[in-house]
Amino acid sequence: MLSVVIPVYNEAESLGELHGELADVARQQQYDLELVFVDDGSTDGSWAEIERLASQDPRVQGVRFRRNFGKAAALRAGFQAARGEIVFTLDADLQDDPHELPRFLEQMNTGLDVVSGWKQVRHDPWHKVGPSRVFNWLVGWLTGVRLHDHNCGFKCYRREIFDEIRLYGELHRFVPVLAAARGWRVGEIAVHHRARKFGQSKYGVRRFIKGFLDLLTVYFLTGYSQRPQHLLGTVGLLSFLAGGCGVLLLTIWWFVSRWVPELTPMHLHERAIFYYSMGALLLGAQFITVGFLAEMLTAYHTDKTTSYSIKQRIGPR
Repeated sequence: MLSVVIPVYNEAESLGELHGELADVARQQQYDLELVFVDDGSTDGSWAEIERLASQDPRVQGVRFRRNFGKAAALRAGFQAARGEIVFTLDADLQDDPHELPRFLEQMNTGLDVVSGWKQVRHDPWHKVGPSRVFNWLVGWLTGVRLHDHNCGFKCYRREIFDEIRLYGELHRFVPVLAAARGWRVGEIAVHHRARKFGQSKYGVRRFIKGFLDLLTVYFLTGYSQRPQHLLGTVGLLSFLAGGCGVLLLTIWWFVSRWVPELTPMHLHERAIFYYSMGALLLGAQFITVGFLAEMLTAYHTDKTTSYSIKQRIGPR
């Protein structure tokens, strides 16, 4: 079975057409397909449309939130409801073309575990495309997972991935990064991106600010979740070293100014470097202390989570 998870937020106009296209693909390719629509607190007639589709097609599931919780929450609820071995995600605004599903499966059959869409030719305004390209480059540089379009909602996953990855906040765009950090194979394909037919974009400038902050979170989770002191302690030691060098320089300067008669005696409180050095020492001590606390929390929770991913087992268990 293949599952298609579709987060919905005020998309009543497009749901019927999207369902029809997915049904056509399933019929042409003879797929055993289920459709999971997650209504993320829509205020239009989206839920009524989902109810209508479910009454006509037994392959349709509907999940309705009490209010808008965000795309990551909608996807997580959809993943929990999905029963297929392969799970697709796509947006409900018809910009993702359902006829691309067979091409995703072809890539999955090459041994990949995650296939991400790449909107190579985009029908979006320049003020969205430009920052998005910078963001994608930054994600690849920091995480090593170099995809052209991390923000693309059209993706394909093996179901087992979501037994290991927990979505929260707005981390949905980083599922390939989180999966790659646990050893799952990630790839991408260029997909047909269609011009918007109904509604308007849900994203604005705040999306990029939140995305950058989420990127820092993902960078920490994928690289240092089991060894936080390596990051925090390194920053703390560098700050402590800079402060220590400043204090040492001031100490030497203070003694020299008093031993050499030609020099005017130096007063520490009159030098800005004294305050910078003290600040660096205190900041370094704080980072190292926070690192120790993070290590203690990590050690406490280690028995509840795993830091590895098993691909296959053999022999008696």
